[in-house]
Amino acid sequence: MPRYALITGASSGIGLALAEALARRGRSLILVARQRDALESIACELTQRFGVEVLFRVCDLGEPLQLSGLLHELEQGERQIDLLVNNAGLGTSGPFLEQDWGRERQLIEVNILALSRLCHALGNAMALQGGGQILNVASVAGFQPGAWMSNYYASKAYVLHFSEGLREELKSRGIKVSVLCPGPTRTAFFRGAQMDVSRLEGSKLMMGAEELALLTVKALEKNRAIIIPGWRNRLLALSPRLAPRWLVRKLVAAINKAFAGR
Repeated sequence: MPRYALITGASSGIGLALAEALARRGRSLILVARQRDALESIACELTQRFGVEVLFRVCDLGEPLQLSGLLHELEQGERQIDLLVNNAGLGTSGPFLEQDWGRERQLIEVNILALSRLCHALGNAMALQGGGQILNVASVAGFQPGAWMSNYYASKAYVLHFSEGLREELKSRGIKVSVLCPGPTRTAFFRGAQMDVSRLEGSKLMMGAEELALLTVKALEKNRAIIIPGWRNRLLALSPRLAPRWLVRKLVAAINKAFAGR
């Protein structure tokens, strides 16, 4: 039975870069995102370039019924998924009370609920298959609270801790779990979160998605528990442990407030 890597949020940014990096290694793929045209184009390109089978499914993970439909299709199909990459995620910035609640709810649906549900459903399938691997995408933001992006930072803290817990639970079932915690990356994320990070353009703090994906896949092959590509990002993740929490809160709040244009 053919085996596949399923990647969510695969139409752009980190998800697309990971899809290319895995296809380069001969992996068959199932790409999931909301944009049919983009997915169709990417699937054709990766198939032509690397000679692998690339399928795609259009699904808005923020809509529980669509996610249920996707999981039902996967359950009824004959394709085994031995690598799940939970990359899809949303971000918002600005004062929490001024945000549209629908957007904040969607952030929770995608970043937390859909990710957890995919881990539960495909994790059970992997256990029956005798093993597999899960990569959840968090952020260096998950290591500290982040005023002016409070919901986003909290969602990534959930992904970080949830993934570490699953790693210990599932190792006896033959399932490896890793969590990716990238720092600032050149993707459309900041535009979607309505953040102005133009001052970081050209900065060594901003990593390219392709470089990030290459480092991630290498770490995934070594079964790293927490993957933080780049020494600057590892320092960002470590720094909250070296300072009082009140100071961390204030510093992160000041940075996020500036990028949110407040």
